[in-house]
Amino acid sequence: VVGAATAMHDILAWGVADPHDGVLTSRPVYGRFELDFGNKSQVRVVYASTEAENSFQDDVVEKFEEALIRSRKAGINVKMMLIVNPHNPLGRCYPRSTLIKIMQFCQKHRLHLLSDEIYACSVFDSGEPAVPFTSILSIDSSGLIDPDLLHVTYGLSKDFGAAGLRVGAIITRSKPVLRAIEATMRFHNPSGASLAIGSAMLENREWCRAFIDGSRTKLAQAYRHAIKGLTDIGIRYLPGSNAGFFVWIDLSPYLPSELGEEKTREFALAKKLKQEGVFLHPCEEHSVHPGWFRLVYSQDARIVTKGLERIKRAIS
Repeated sequence: VVGAATAMHDILAWGVADPHDGVLTSRPVYGRFELDFGNKSQVRVVYASTEAENSFQDDVVEKFEEALIRSRKAGINVKMMLIVNPHNPLGRCYPRSTLIKIMQFCQKHRLHLLSDEIYACSVFDSGEPAVPFTSILSIDSSGLIDPDLLHVTYGLSKDFGAAGLRVGAIITRSKPVLRAIEATMRFHNPSGASLAIGSAMLENREWCRAFIDGSRTKLAQAYRHAIKGLTDIGIRYLPGSNAGFFVWIDLSPYLPSELGEEKTREFALAKKLKQEGVFLHPCEEHSVHPGWFRLVYSQDARIVTKGLERIKRAIS
């Protein structure tokens, strides 16, 4: 048990990689992983050339193979593979078959596989066809991957809205990795107060079930409200989301055409949105295609409606 998700990623990077080694992942993906892995441990994030629609298909491992070859040619020694399940920012879950393919890929190349499952309990009925959540821990790894290469992270910040507690957990069977984790705990221990509060929450199973069930119901309502609003104003979004607090929206038709560089165009649109009172972070999730943004909808419906009205004004 460690002090928050950012610490978990840093600890694992320090434990299994050397400075300037790489961690392989798909794109788009949560942008701050670069800071989690890079700030102290100096591990680089290597992005496969994936798109939102194909990131969850079995053949995504072909893109990982290509990225691995490119990184080796560039002199980057990839030591780890990162998946986010449920995914941030796409709000989708990995099919069991794809998880198995990824496990086999990591075994083939002797890569440590880190499954970030911090949104595991924030899965809901979206009213659309969607893949249910499968934890990688629920799959028998026998014959698929060396158990010493498999690691899972979880925390209380998302599912329980308790980011201030700074409590997370690394689950691993690897004794060498566990020893590396223990060596850093002097600097990453959560407070006694946080542990006491977190333990009290988790040990009260009746309260946990009621809280998670209520959260899932509210997230489903918020998601449906958000996508209806997006549809009403003509903004395309990625369907099939059923987890997390966000939806992946396409604002590419509204990028300023007179500006050349894609990054410059995204920042210009974000500035226009901000002037109307809405903040969407440009270039944050490293999308292959410019103009896609993560929209967080886990707010009061009136606030989401007001935000969508402001987006409509900004792009009109």
